[in-house]
Amino acid sequence: MSVIKVMSENLANKIAAGEVVEKCASVVKELVENSIDAGSTRILVHLLKGGLESIEVIDDGMGMDSTDIENAFLRHATSKIYKDDDLFFINTLGFRGEALPSIASVSEVVMESCREDIGTLIHIKGGTILEKKPSQAKKGTKVTITNLFYNTPARLKYLKSETTELANTTSFIEKLALAKPDISFTLTNNDNIIVKTSGSNNLLKTIHEIYGLAVSSKMLEVKGLNDDFEIKGYICKPEILKSSRSHLNTFINGRVVKNNEINKAINDAYYTYKPDGKYPIVVLNIEVDPTLVDVNIHPTKQDVKLSKMNSLYDLIYNTLKDALYENLLIPDAIKKEDISNLKDAFVPLEELEEIKEEKVSEEKQMTMDFGDTKENVKNEEFKSLVLYPVGLCLGTYIVCENDEGIYLIDQHAAQERVNYEHYLENLKKDKVMVTDMLVPISIEMQGSEYIEFNNHKQIFLDMGFSYEEFGINTIMVKSHPTWLRQGIEEESIRKIIDLIINLKGEFDPIKFRENVAITLACKMAIKANEHISMLEIEGLLNNLVKCDNPYNCPHGRPTIIKFSIYDLEKMFKRAMN
Repeated sequence: MSVIKVMSENLANKIAAGEVVEKCASVVKELVENSIDAGSTRILVHLLKGGLESIEVIDDGMGMDSTDIENAFLRHATSKIYKDDDLFFINTLGFRGEALPSIASVSEVVMESCREDIGTLIHIKGGTILEKKPSQAKKGTKVTITNLFYNTPARLKYLKSETTELANTTSFIEKLALAKPDISFTLTNNDNIIVKTSGSNNLLKTIHEIYGLAVSSKMLEVKGLNDDFEIKGYICKPEILKSSRSHLNTFINGRVVKNNEINKAINDAYYTYKPDGKYPIVVLNIEVDPTLVDVNIHPTKQDVKLSKMNSLYDLIYNTLKDALYENLLIPDAIKKEDISNLKDAFVPLEELEEIKEEKVSEEKQMTMDFGDTKENVKNEEFKSLVLYPVGLCLGTYIVCENDEGIYLIDQHAAQERVNYEHYLENLKKDKVMVTDMLVPISIEMQGSEYIEFNNHKQIFLDMGFSYEEFGINTIMVKSHPTWLRQGIEEESIRKIIDLIINLKGEFDPIKFRENVAITLACKMAIKANEHISMLEIEGLLNNLVKCDNPYNCPHGRPTIIKFSIYDLEKMFKRAMN
């Protein structure tokens, strides 16, 4: 008796739904991406209870006729690819033809669509067509989803709370709005506006509408290209970092993607501009020939594979790092209040216009230019300052003044920056100056550590060290490069050996040199609560002003913060405006 049988189409759709439709945000994603592929310029998403009760998506796209609206719910029916070769030139967000039949198999769907004069309504429940009839509808498509997962209880019980489902959907719509600034998006929940963008096709304005003025005013435009890729978008200054990677908004040819290698390139560019555990706000679109990207490796189409990834890494890393270097300035201690967050979260629809009118007069006092950004200026602000040191407070912060205000300088962070650039410059030199030690230093290691050290001993030798084996798992260091600080040679050598022992993966000389410079810079810097003399303060300031980047330590913390005269007068009520 035969035991292998072809499963029914309805069962197959339910299985496919388990891959394509995981939560309410998955439904919204598939429907909204269909709207974008249909050429929509305005997309409305209305949720009830975060989508748990109903999901409605309305667009002004090309619409469908009576035949297409029914065929759209057939599995693998699509208007986007027709032959094998089309898989190598995918320019649409959707292409598999699985989303609509999968959604319809596990929910109740009512769709109205109109391509020309006559609209069509179709009503499907659990994959079965209950009704199909002409309807009065304007051009575009309206889809309403209810009873999600009513016939698949195993998946229904894994839906989260209203708050969680709404947060997932909101995050995706925000990313999509940033990927498609030429499309107007509106997201509501229980008739409260959560996201609203204008579709102005101005990316900086869209960032303003999503994140508000406090973020959009701190964004830097980036552009770059090579033979294979073109990147453009905005990155934040290091002063507004986040605690989550979710603000790394990356797009490939307008598609929202998640790619660890792209994220690594971004984080590496910020390596010495931010502390560990903090992440920048980035909105970056990557334009690439479709033949170099494979979006057909996961049902969500957000995980992608890229050819020539090394080329893209270098482009992102160098473009972002150059932009950060060229735009670093001394941060103001007093942050300007965010008076305009256009998300207007949880604002009732009827109150939105009234609130917007109130904001217009406020924004006239604090406008920003959404047109062409100004040419980048090299960060010479600090070098042009004339600072007069006044003293030291709390044993940590150097107090300086000039005609513009008061400056606080973190002595430890400033010394770290001076040390870091000193070590990094010496580590980059091809010719290493070496000094012999009067008393060689004995370094003992564990057996496993000694094996790892021997595997990478050439790195140690190339830095200018020489040593001899001295007993079991022990080396005797006889000479070292001259840039090691006198008096703490042994501690420095041990830290360098630890870095060599803990090398993982392929050796990256640039990253290794940075790690060595950061490690030694921190150890050798003046500590907090360590009182230094006025002569030492002046020496530190003179060294800091010579730095290539005097604005932050290699861990990303600011070295200097400014209190302008106006800020001080406002704090003491001398200035009332």
